[in-house]
Amino acid sequence: MSEQPQFSIKVDQNKFLPEGGREVHAIVSVEATGAPVASAAPASAAEVILIDTSGSMSYPDTKLRSAIAAAQIAIDTIRDGVHFAVVSGANSAAMVYPRSAVLVRADARTRQEAKHALSRLQASGGTAIGSWLRLADELFDPHQDGIRHAILLTDGKNQHETAEQLDAVLSRCTGRFVCDCRGVGTDWEVAELRKISSALLGSVDIVADPQDLVADFQAMTEAAMGKNVADVALRVWTPQTARLRFVKQVMPTVEDLTGRRAEAGPQAGDYPIGAWGAESRDYHVSVEVPPGEVGKELRAAWVKLVVPGAPGEEPQVLATANVLAQWTDDEAASTRINARVAHYTGQAELAEVIQEGLQARKDGDLDTATARLGRAVALADEAGNEATSRLLRKVVDVVDPATGTVRLKKNVDKADEMSLDTRSSKTVRTRKGEG
Repeated sequence: MSEQPQFSIKVDQNKFLPEGGREVHAIVSVEATGAPVASAAPASAAEVILIDTSGSMSYPDTKLRSAIAAAQIAIDTIRDGVHFAVVSGANSAAMVYPRSAVLVRADARTRQEAKHALSRLQASGGTAIGSWLRLADELFDPHQDGIRHAILLTDGKNQHETAEQLDAVLSRCTGRFVCDCRGVGTDWEVAELRKISSALLGSVDIVADPQDLVADFQAMTEAAMGKNVADVALRVWTPQTARLRFVKQVMPTVEDLTGRRAEAGPQAGDYPIGAWGAESRDYHVSVEVPPGEVGKELRAAWVKLVVPGAPGEEPQVLATANVLAQWTDDEAASTRINARVAHYTGQAELAEVIQEGLQARKDGDLDTATARLGRAVALADEAGNEATSRLLRKVVDVVDPATGTVRLKKNVDKADEMSLDTRSSKTVRTRKGEG
């Protein structure tokens, strides 16, 4: 791989624990800088665009027309030399371009042919998203050494296969490519697309108005073209007597990585964090350590950024940092909560209470819905998360944001409710009143 960005790790924590203290919390900020501009980035990349062509995409037909236009823009955005394909999805997956199940290199001719093939798409049949992802996985199979990115667009629920079938495909595809998911309109299931995007380390969002698809597809493809380091992992080593409680991504979205651990030697595990360009993300690492004597300092965790080496080679280490613990009898030192830890703990709770509140509302449990969404209003206000505050106000009437006193709105636009749900896990980096 040619030039790649410079990676650095910074740790924010209060390392001081009271006598008997066990829990260590740290925010691990990972930054990649100085990546080459997209045109100079390596061409070792592959892109698959998965377009829903089930019958419902023609009601109204602006959905299919906008999806075609969006996919055509995405094709124009793909760099020369990147391998790509377009797949249509209904009860089963079919190749739109090329006709055979392989990826082709992007150039002026293949882009033109792909856009022409897209213009002939018609909508019919049902929805079996697992079969679409399975075909994408086959297409990516010969390209496992570079960036692998898919865009999946649907307008409906996964009605033509079982949840178990979809889970089996997700289990097979995990770690093999990144997939950004978009739901157009309001007849799809947020939880279903979130499950897919979460398993495949991508994003999920609603595009309520089909006309907004073009700009969204262009932005997603540009972001994918800006990546130039694939398959990065956060490797966390902890002492023999310690227990790693969790590893969560907390910026730009909340994503619990704890269950994704792959063992990486004695007392170390790798947590996948996907493909990187020039960007920064934050992770919350929590470790339980046995209590030490006052004055003792311990390395509670050793965090490394690693990328796989060639077969038979050791992984490349991009950056390292320490999470520390030190016991003290100074109460002021040991009770001070690190501001960034507090900020992200609040935002992880924010995502949780929004999803719980919306589910309670759906289930008709209005007391729980009011309590959870009220708590969400208070947390969003405290964090200075204005985008989430705005979305919450479309679902509840806010009486007092500081205390989270709210009333549920009687009539809520389905798109507003789904926007709040899909975007509930988006976080902001600085607290209210800070820089």
